[in-house]
Amino acid sequence: MITLITNIKELLQVREIPVSKVSGAEMTVLPTIKNAFLIIKNNVIADFGSMENLPEIKADKTIDATGRVVSPTWCDSHTHIVYAGNREQEFVDRINGFTYEEIANRGGGILNSAKKLNETSEEDIYEQSKARLEEIMHLGTGAVEIKSGYGLTIEGELKMLRVIKKLAENYPISIKATFLGAHAFPLHYKENKAGYIDEIITQMLPEIAKNKLADYIDVFCESGYFSVEETEKIMEAGIQFGLKPKIHVNQFNSIGGIQAGVKFKALSVDHLEIMKPEDMEALKNTETMPVALPSCSYFLSIPYTPAREMINAGLPIALATDFNPGSTPSGNMNFVVATACIKMKMTPEEAINAATINGAYAMGISETHGSITKGKKANLIITKPISSYYQIPYAFGSNLIESVLIEGQILA
Repeated sequence: MITLITNIKELLQVREIPVSKVSGAEMTVLPTIKNAFLIIKNNVIADFGSMENLPEIKADKTIDATGRVVSPTWCDSHTHIVYAGNREQEFVDRINGFTYEEIANRGGGILNSAKKLNETSEEDIYEQSKARLEEIMHLGTGAVEIKSGYGLTIEGELKMLRVIKKLAENYPISIKATFLGAHAFPLHYKENKAGYIDEIITQMLPEIAKNKLADYIDVFCESGYFSVEETEKIMEAGIQFGLKPKIHVNQFNSIGGIQAGVKFKALSVDHLEIMKPEDMEALKNTETMPVALPSCSYFLSIPYTPAREMINAGLPIALATDFNPGSTPSGNMNFVVATACIKMKMTPEEAINAATINGAYAMGISETHGSITKGKKANLIITKPISSYYQIPYAFGSNLIESVLIEGQILA
């Protein structure tokens, strides 16, 4: 099956020579080709270039992209889209003056989601979750990481991870699974934190590894949740079971979580709303990708990740949604890119790099996703006719996507 896309107004994120990520000043450069073509063979990118260099080719399908921008699909490296129900009431509680932490201390937050999830059948959770997955695919996401963490019991965590596995089996989108049993302490372990950590390490991890249910391990390293010492212990155990760390750090406080992540060669450290100079310094010249979640800051009215300072310090940044029922009930990466430009003062070039090639790196899939490169998956966004790619963050309330291709196939 050969698909030819012609007359592309501008083809974004063109990388003739593959890169795994871009950092610092490199993030300001978004390689493009104007008046371009792109050829897909089966499910991969076979060729691309300027229309004047279009080779003679017999295509099974031709798409005329006159006036349209084509880019790689978004790579959303941090989500929690497998969950049950919602937390609309907490949304209203925050409007009425309660903070996220106060709601959590009253039994809301993560524990509320855990209660709902454990009361909901696996089949029902799958049906709810696949609807969210289909939504984000139509919004341009072509690769997604999904975390567990709303079970907080052996049965609940395994149930979530089985749902993630089933989604990966039933949809063409690339899905990475992350075990986040260390998302919060269950109520019955409130006075016995060591007991819950022991359950994670000695009971949950062996079952997850045996059934090959996860790629990564995550910990919510934060005051009132898991300490740096506890986080290190869990990361170390996860590594022994073949799970590379990706951890939540610096959402509300800077307590040394970034340094712990770097120490254990975490693939990414995510949130980063509160950053001290020593946190930025710790990330320099490492393999760990900083991941910002701007729509979480938007929804909770908390500080935004200081992207401008981090990029100026030479660091890379990835962008992700944090799609979850409590702090970011949205998986719209277009809004994330726009919010990064509007609120974090990232340029459109930096934000698109952060949401594509750097997002792919933060999921461990930059060899197959995140750029227009020969041999990579043909996961593409074709916009509606637009004036330039600047319109994507500029017109933040509009859906500018005309069609999405996953592995060379247009989504119905």
